[in-house]
Amino acid sequence: MPKYAFFGGEFVPIEKAKVSIMTHAFNYGTGCFEGIRAYWNEEEEQLFIFRMREHYERFHRSCGILHIELPYSVEQLGEITVDLLRKEDARTDTYIRPLAYKATEGIGVRLHDLEDEFALFALPFGKYIEKEEGANVCVSSWSRISDNAVPARAKITGAYVNSALSKTEAVLNGFDEAIVLTSDGHVSEGSAENLFIVRNGVLITPPVTEDILEGITRATMIQVAREKLDLETVERKIDRTELYVAEEAFFCGTGVQVAAIATIDHRPVGTGKLGPIVKGLRDLYFDIVRGKVEDYRDWCTPVYSK
Repeated sequence: MPKYAFFGGEFVPIEKAKVSIMTHAFNYGTGCFEGIRAYWNEEEEQLFIFRMREHYERFHRSCGILHIELPYSVEQLGEITVDLLRKEDARTDTYIRPLAYKATEGIGVRLHDLEDEFALFALPFGKYIEKEEGANVCVSSWSRISDNAVPARAKITGAYVNSALSKTEAVLNGFDEAIVLTSDGHVSEGSAENLFIVRNGVLITPPVTEDILEGITRATMIQVAREKLDLETVERKIDRTELYVAEEAFFCGTGVQVAAIATIDHRPVGTGKLGPIVKGLRDLYFDIVRGKVEDYRDWCTPVYSK
């Protein structure tokens, strides 16, 4: 349980970080958020925040889509985050949740002429999917929301009802996670994660125009696969049945990290076990986020002074 939050422009005990039931964002989902991870490096006794700048740059873009005016720059948000983690004395893998939202107390559906607020909390966090080395997945009956309805490239709080519907459907039917399709039947992403498949030794992922989140972990995978594993990524539309003939497949995202997919709709993916490409990417990713790969050390912001 967190001890503190940044709320109302100051650090307060977490139990003081409350909003009214009349808050606009509570009634209408008019807020946005980020998910950021910090990783504990035991050898260095250091906590590293992974790609914090990129997350806060995306946070600003989400705010722009929702007409939310943030009073803090990317740099200031980073400073607040480091200060919060120090106050928490966080010394384990930690999930960081910044929120920006319409704080006016009242009724009326709109985005303009409303008060904006920012809040932040952090808490210890491990696996998002328990079976990270081989999840059993289904294709959801729920379609992904489209950019002209509720844009998936912004992390809008209300939009995650779409994710919740597909995730709960999957879990109640005995699966670990869901894959959602676009309105025209092509693969979009997981309920709350980006998706890659491997065909003929090539990484394939839907483009950013397929109603996906423009994932930071997704971008990380594309870059490190090319630079460290000599693997190119093709961004193109993916048919549903391509999922059934893929050699390997995996989810990626800040929450899910890098999770291999063992089966899709009861069909084994490849051998049905963790494949060599996904294993290589997973191993490399977990070294990078803990500051153990010098070439990507600048992606990792240290929390504690040495």
